[in-house]
Amino acid sequence: MSSVCRKTPPKKRCLRIKMAETGKREVDFADRNETDTAKAKRLKNDPNSDQDNHNESASANPLFGFKTTTVLRDSAREKNMFIHGKLNDQDAVIILEKTPIREDTLLEIFNGSRLKLDMRNDIYSTYQLQPPAHLNEMKTTVVCPATEKHVKKYLRQETYLVQETGEDYRSITLPYIQSQSFSVQWVYNILEKKAEAERIVYEDPDQDVGFVLLPDFKWDQKQLDDLHLIAIVHRRDIKSLRGLTALHLPLLTNIRKKGEESILKRYGVAASKLKVYLHYQPSYYHLHIHFNALSYEAPGCGVEHAHLLSDVIQNLQADSQYYHSRSLSFPLRADQGLLSKFKDAGKL
Repeated sequence: MSSVCRKTPPKKRCLRIKMAETGKREVDFADRNETDTAKAKRLKNDPNSDQDNHNESASANPLFGFKTTTVLRDSAREKNMFIHGKLNDQDAVIILEKTPIREDTLLEIFNGSRLKLDMRNDIYSTYQLQPPAHLNEMKTTVVCPATEKHVKKYLRQETYLVQETGEDYRSITLPYIQSQSFSVQWVYNILEKKAEAERIVYEDPDQDVGFVLLPDFKWDQKQLDDLHLIAIVHRRDIKSLRGLTALHLPLLTNIRKKGEESILKRYGVAASKLKVYLHYQPSYYHLHIHFNALSYEAPGCGVEHAHLLSDVIQNLQADSQYYHSRSLSFPLRADQGLLSKFKDAGKL
């Protein structure tokens, strides 16, 4: 940290530049007439100064005062961390994610960064590179107030693969879903334009075959390599893949056609470069469909969790009741209540 002030006449102000560890230049002005001792004395005698400073920090930084309880999960490979703690005396979960490197920032990274040599051996060398602060961002997601379900959702858990028959769904899974308070109010807020209206990329307002298409919150929209959008249907009577029959084919084909067209028009990504799929079990029980860049390995896109929309459409064309009778496999974490129900029924 450095502080530079040249001698100036009285009543003048000087520029004080602080170089933080992140490389960010913080600039403020100091009054030459007020010495550090006088300033400290003034702040000490001002009973409101501490509260004013606290309020200013809190308004500028919504995470000010967050107290960490535990790290729920972290991944060096995915460069993220899930933290449980207290924010304004409420339980909160904060997700920190390093953002991907974008091609259009390379020139600034190479020319504007500070490097510290770690090792050099023949033609090989490694450095600690400190890019300009605005290129060193972390995407931060805040869930507050967070419930116990949120905390368990992000906690690292042992996972089991469950095979569910059509009868298992009706006798075990559906009653469990109906007994739980899985709120989808945030979904209704999107559909009713009470929240995130400015993020909607496309909407078909038809209440039978219509949907809204918007970026998934995990995609920062700064590059197309990890493109991820969600189509949320207007209908509120379909919880998941299990609720689909041939009667819903117009809905599914409409989402595929108009979703792909909208993504091509908006982002220039062709249908042949997209993965379009549904999760089972889904993360929330209101029918929605994922659109991913083909090369992006999004969480939950593995064979044990994802069902390609094109396959779903063909299966329903061949058998209207396909997903009512078909056995479906999916992963469950050790702490999930549904896993206990399958164990109690002797299914695991």
